[in-house]
Formats: sequence, structure tokens, C-alpha cells
Amino acid sequence: MADPVRTAAVRAVIIVALTLIQAVIAFLGTLAGSWLAFPAVISTVASTVVATWAVLDVWVTRQVWVQRYGVQSQPSSTARQLRRERRRARREERRAAREERRAGGAAA
Repeated sequence: MADPVRTAAVRAVIIVALTLIQAVIAFLGTLAGSWLAFPAVISTVASTVVATWAVLDVWVTRQVWVQRYGVQSQPSSTARQLRRERRRARREERRAAREERRAGGAAA
């Protein structure tokens, strides 16, 4: 996950967690008949709007990241195939260099 997306996701998780805690407090306050229940319900509704916005921010940030920087870097069979070919070419180069040294050392 890209850094801006990770940051937005962490922020969203914290906001959603606080909203859930607020909702539980509002629910328990309502059951207890506390005067604090009404302000808690109003603030929970506002927090729900903010939490929804935060979750949408994660989605939008991810879409923008993918659009700007291309597909997220994840190893795939194509990437493995390219690495395999590069390794094979390096091995061949080393093998050719060793054979040249051997042939050059034998001629001297």
C-alpha cells in the first residue's frame, strides 16, 4: 500500500473507532436516561458523517495514486519471469568471463 493511502487508511480506522465508541456511549446513555444522551446522539450523527468522509478519502486517495503512478507494485508471474531472465543473463556473463580468464591463463 502506498504511503498516502496507508496514511488515509490509518486516519479512517481511528475516526471509525472513535465513532463506534461514541455510538456505544450514546446508546448506553439513552438506556440510562442520562441528560448526556441527546448531545451524544447528535455528536454521533456528526461523527458518522466524518467517518464516511474518511472512508471515501481512502478510496479516492487510492484511485488517485493508481492513476498517477500506475498499477501498485506487486510481484507477479511477469515480474518473476523478468528477474529469472536477468539472473540467467548474469550467470551467462560470469561463465563467459571465467572461460575467457581460463583461456587467457592457459595461453600465457
